[in-house]
Amino acid sequence: MTERKRIGLRTVEALRPRQIAWDASVPGFGARRQSGGAVAYVLKFRTSDGRQRWHTIGRHGAPWTPDEARDEARRLLGEVAQRRDPAAEKQAGRRAETVSELCDLYWADAVAGVLMTRRRAPKKASTLLSDGGRIEKHIKPLLGRMKVRSVTSADVELFMRGVTEGKTAKRAKTGRKRGLSNVRGGRGAASRTVGLLGAIFTYAVRNGMRLDNPVRGVMRPADGRRERRLSDAEYQALGKALQRAAEAAIWPPALAAVRFLSLTGWRSGEALGLRWSEIDLTRRTAILADTKSGRSIRPLSRAACDLLLDLPRVGDLVFAATRGQGRMSGFPKLWARIAKGSLPADLTPHSLRHSYASLAADLGYSEPTIAALVGHKGHTITSRYLHSADAVLLAAADEVARRTAELMGEPRSAEVVPLRSAG
Repeated sequence: MTERKRIGLRTVEALRPRQIAWDASVPGFGARRQSGGAVAYVLKFRTSDGRQRWHTIGRHGAPWTPDEARDEARRLLGEVAQRRDPAAEKQAGRRAETVSELCDLYWADAVAGVLMTRRRAPKKASTLLSDGGRIEKHIKPLLGRMKVRSVTSADVELFMRGVTEGKTAKRAKTGRKRGLSNVRGGRGAASRTVGLLGAIFTYAVRNGMRLDNPVRGVMRPADGRRERRLSDAEYQALGKALQRAAEAAIWPPALAAVRFLSLTGWRSGEALGLRWSEIDLTRRTAILADTKSGRSIRPLSRAACDLLLDLPRVGDLVFAATRGQGRMSGFPKLWARIAKGSLPADLTPHSLRHSYASLAADLGYSEPTIAALVGHKGHTITSRYLHSADAVLLAAADEVARRTAELMGEPRSAEVVPLRSAG
């Protein structure tokens, strides 16, 4: 049973992601930390007809403190005692006249963790950051002033064409030192932004702001992502580029991260967010609790384990940043320095992922095996009872890593092969 105590600042600060603390003095009053880090004060109650309701009081911080949120919870419970339903009244009052206002309501609920993804989990902080950028840079400039009820499929088509043709393209300074925002538009941006727009209008339909979704049925262009794989010559060039980068004293953890990506086929974000606590080198297994595809168990090749063993442990993150204890935010620039003059401009760290999967296919491994190696959506090992990768996947990881190292011109490691006795 969850322990209840009076919610204060220490309680709020101690909350872990997706954890909720219930107050001991006001029934149903709680504080919940979302996966993105924000804390929201909530009230759970039952209406006079027995229906359970959740009401979000507001986010922690100005103006809501634990004491002010607790007082608001008491006031709301007084309304419930008078046979009123504050959650339903709040919902009924949430009406957006313009698309800009609709986006603000959608964004507020997304940040508060009210909106669930297909995995029935709140949106991640990185997804919220992308959504916020698309709303502010594309949707509001082109559709923001339109009435929610007046938007048609033809308007969505026109919006999509505008983003594709670069009508929202803009270069502007950000608040960061020497920061520059470069909005380009294009087919990929149009496709992904229309996808978000569809979710926003689905939200509008669910909240009674209109009867239909004007995005439904609109054909989106391909998002422009290329599944680029390295050729044998490009693998060799990558190996030489890493050697030159090491001689030029480019940040060693960045070089190790590039090599790790080539040996594992992981997503860049998964590697850069990898923590030592998630690795079991004895079992050659990494257990990633929260990836794009959910909980994922990844086999680690011997080559990848050797790479990890050579890294110094300067913090919890495996691939340390140049400054501070956070992630290596400068990795894209470090990759550009490594690749400059050696690799084509269209090769990115994601190309290493596709190349790894392609090499595995070349070696004859099945699609389910490849999906388990790289953590493809729908094919990851997600059982809560498993704690290590099996021998088949470990052997496959070893073989693909061995072939990758060979293409990059690295010497093959010696292997001890037991000989059968003559007797």
